[in-house]
Amino acid sequence: MGKFRVIARLDVKNEYVIKGIHLEGLRKMGNPNEMAEKYYLDGADEVLFMDAVASLYERNNLFDIIQKACESVFAPITIGGGVRTIEDIELSLKAGADKVAINTQLIKRPELVKEAARIFGTQCIVASIEAKKKEDSWEAYIDNGREETGVDVLEHAKRLEDLGAGEIIVTSIDQEGTKKGFDHKLVKSIADLVSIPVIACGGAGNKITDISKVAIEANADAVAVASVLHYNLHSIGEIKTHLNEQGIITSIR
Repeated sequence: MGKFRVIARLDVKNEYVIKGIHLEGLRKMGNPNEMAEKYYLDGADEVLFMDAVASLYERNNLFDIIQKACESVFAPITIGGGVRTIEDIELSLKAGADKVAINTQLIKRPELVKEAARIFGTQCIVASIEAKKKEDSWEAYIDNGREETGVDVLEHAKRLEDLGAGEIIVTSIDQEGTKKGFDHKLVKSIADLVSIPVIACGGAGNKITDISKVAIEANADAVAVASVLHYNLHSIGEIKTHLNEQGIITSIR
C-alpha cells in the first residue's frame, strides 16, 4: 500500500458548499473555492468536488468553480455529479479536473468505464458507489442516494474494476453525515475484493480514530472527509499527525 491519502470533499449546490445527513437535510457551509484553497493549504492530498443537484439538471454545473480552483489548488482535483458521457468527461478534464467520479451512469451503462479508460486513461476514472445496507449485503443507490437500483455493491465494484476503473470511492448512505464512523465492513469487503485503491467516504466522526480505524481495520487507501473539516472538528494537519502516530504513512507538504 502506498501513502494513505486524506481527501477534502466539497458537495456543492447553487455555488455553495452544503452538508447533510444521509445525503439529505442540507445546510450551507461556505464558498467552495475559499474552502478548497484552505483545505489544500492545510495539507489535503486531493480535493473532491461533487455537484449535489446534477441529477436534477442532468448536467454538472461546477466547471466555473473547477477552473477557478485550479488557480489556487495545486493538488489533484476530482469532479463528480452529472457525468454521463465521454463528452462530459472531456469537458471536466478541460475545465481542469484531474479525475472524474461517476456513479449513476455506471449503473445504467457500466461499459462507459471501458470506453473512458481507453480514451483518457484509467487514472482519470473514479467509480463512485453509494451503498446502503440490505440484510447481509449492500445495494447500490443512484441520484445522490435517493434511488435504489437492485444492484449488489460488491458485484458492481468488481465489474467496474474489470472494466478499467482506476479507483473506487464508496459512500455509506447509512453512515454519511452522522459522525458515527465509517462502515468498516462495507469498505473492507470492497478493498479485499479489488486491487485498485478504495476511498472511504461517509461517516468520519468526532473521534479522529474513526479515520485511522478505516485504514487499519478496513484496508482503505484513502478517506474523503467533509463534516470533520467543515465544522472544524479536526484539521487535515491533525488528521495526518494522528495517522502517522498510528503507523499509517501519509504525504507531508
